[in-house]
Amino acid sequence: QVQLVESGGGLVQEGGSLRLSCAASGSILKINSMGWYRQAPEKQRELVARIISSGPTNYADSVKGRFTISRDNAKNTVYLQMSSLKPEDTAEYYCHADLVQLSPVRNLGVWGQGTLVTVSS
Repeated sequence: QVQLVESGGGLVQEGGSLRLSCAASGSILKINSMGWYRQAPEKQRELVARIISSGPTNYADSVKGRFTISRDNAKNTVYLQMSSLKPEDTAEYYCHADLVQLSPVRNLGVWGQGTLVTVSS
């Protein structure tokens, strides 16, 4: 089994910063990519940022220049540094990993449980 555990959400004022973390654990052979998605009330889940194992990243236009995704391959952990936060960034943030499970060997897409980010104006 593989699981993702997120941390770092909370309440912050507009213009503030937060750092989210997501650690993958379990029977993992290889992680191809990890990313962050978010879902605001009554809206669809959307990609925020994603990082490939070899390094390339992509971001939603709405967060470019404000959010930075990074990854510690040795710890199977991905981070999302969020700065200049806006009320419209308020959402449940979910970590996702595309990986290869070790036993049995198979490709998996795994979601974390979510962490709430609330930005007050």
